[in-house]
Amino acid sequence: MSDAPIIPQDYTYGVRVVQIEDLRVARGLTRRPSSACRHKRLTYDVHERRIWCSDCETEVEAFDAFIGLVEVFDSGIKKLMRDRAALAEAEKFQVRSRAAKVMDEAWRSRTMAPLCPHCMEAILPEDVAGGVASASKQLVYAKRKRGKGGDA
Repeated sequence: MSDAPIIPQDYTYGVRVVQIEDLRVARGLTRRPSSACRHKRLTYDVHERRIWCSDCETEVEAFDAFIGLVEVFDSGIKKLMRDRAALAEAEKFQVRSRAAKVMDEAWRSRTMAPLCPHCMEAILPEDVAGGVASASKQLVYAKRKRGKGGDA
């Protein structure tokens, strides 16, 4: 015989029944069995006040249907926020100077090319695609001033 103590059972009011569902909820699980269907095609019947899935033809609880709607709207709002952030990022890199806008407008022409105002040579987009050389604005202004002063 074993030396384990005997625990007396209280049978005066009948056998105590333990609900398995209560144990599942206590462990953090749900009472309802999970379904393979995600219930994406819900049908709402206003007259019968019930909701069911058109795919698996089972009745869906109102809370589950509500969560499905919230997830759809939440994903839509998140997509709008991502699109808004991408648009704001694109606007930061938009050409803003008037000279760049004028050059862009001139380069859009299919038959004409803009000319350099000094040497009157055509400037094509591929001429500046690899980058351009730069000079000090002060030196350029001083040179132009000397050139105009000598002509007068």
